[in-house]
Amino acid sequence: MATVSPADPLFAPHVLGDLSLPNRIVMPPMTRSRASQPGDVPGPLMAEYYAQRASAGLIVSEGTWVSPLGKGYAWTPGIHTPAQMDGWRRVTDAVHDAGGRIFAQLWHVGRLSHTRLLDGHAPVSSTGRAADGVNVFVAADDGTPGFVQASVPRALATDEIAGVVDAFRVAARHAVEAGFDGVELHAANGYLVNQFIDSGANDRTDRYGGSLDNRLRFLREVTEAMIEGVGHAGRVGVRLAPLTTLNGCVDEDPQTTYLAAAHVLDALGVAYIHIAEADWDDAPVMPMAFKQKLRETFSGTLIYAGMYTPERARVALAEGWADLIAFGRPFVANPDLPARLRIGAPLASHDRATLFGGGAHGLTDYPAMGSTG
Repeated sequence: MATVSPADPLFAPHVLGDLSLPNRIVMPPMTRSRASQPGDVPGPLMAEYYAQRASAGLIVSEGTWVSPLGKGYAWTPGIHTPAQMDGWRRVTDAVHDAGGRIFAQLWHVGRLSHTRLLDGHAPVSSTGRAADGVNVFVAADDGTPGFVQASVPRALATDEIAGVVDAFRVAARHAVEAGFDGVELHAANGYLVNQFIDSGANDRTDRYGGSLDNRLRFLREVTEAMIEGVGHAGRVGVRLAPLTTLNGCVDEDPQTTYLAAAHVLDALGVAYIHIAEADWDDAPVMPMAFKQKLRETFSGTLIYAGMYTPERARVALAEGWADLIAFGRPFVANPDLPARLRIGAPLASHDRATLFGGGAHGLTDYPAMGSTG
């Protein structure tokens, strides 16, 4: 175990909007399906989980649904009801008491849901086409969890879209009231905003479909609403996934589309763009030229996530095309991940069987270095 250089770029401070981050290590959003029932309320277990990981430069919460029709997986938290806001206040207080900073990821899954999760209603989307072959996590009547094919959605009528945009505005305001330091829009991985952006999931003929400008209109309107809800753009980030084909979203010209999206977000002045790179076996590699063009297009902070090792992360930061690096899976089993990365300590492995649902086991019982558990 070797101590790294004091000049380690992972531990250089960074200014994000009006926040000062002590390091460049981000804990990205990861669905864990542990919200208390009934009501999908963040509970004490979630507060403990996030507080354990407060040494990250920035935490972004798990996806948090902005309205009842935005929910797509069992036992995921919302930020829609007073009880949910109170629950999140316990989480943010715990993180702040531990010295951390936390943004809420605001989420509407669109067509990636099931009628069982939506009180019998069909999911809503940019399209009426189903996400074929995509499964979502639900609970049976007896509480047994499992995965089922996402239900066939209905396309949002043009005059309904303003109501969805307003749900994001209200959720952003709720996040501030619940003590979050900022908000991140989930516009990646095949969820609702992504369903409007990508040409393969948007077959609309109104002002939200067809041309690239039209397909980016929903992204622009939702981001503007979140800025209004929070109060200023420096506390808003957006997650994008230019090359992923997750959950049935594919774009015919992703570099053109996502450079245009970055231009839109730069004009709005958001604090950061959080790029989710494809991270499965044989996934498309994001070309360096594309990353460099994103750097030229967007003047704010760029966060990258996607199976980064400490070595790859340090190169990305040193070369300047990334400002922060998100480590997802390593944070599951290593609550003190920054301390381990600083000295090159071994990383624990997570138990896949405990990722979704359950209790403390596999969530808060991973020990820190030197702990007996």
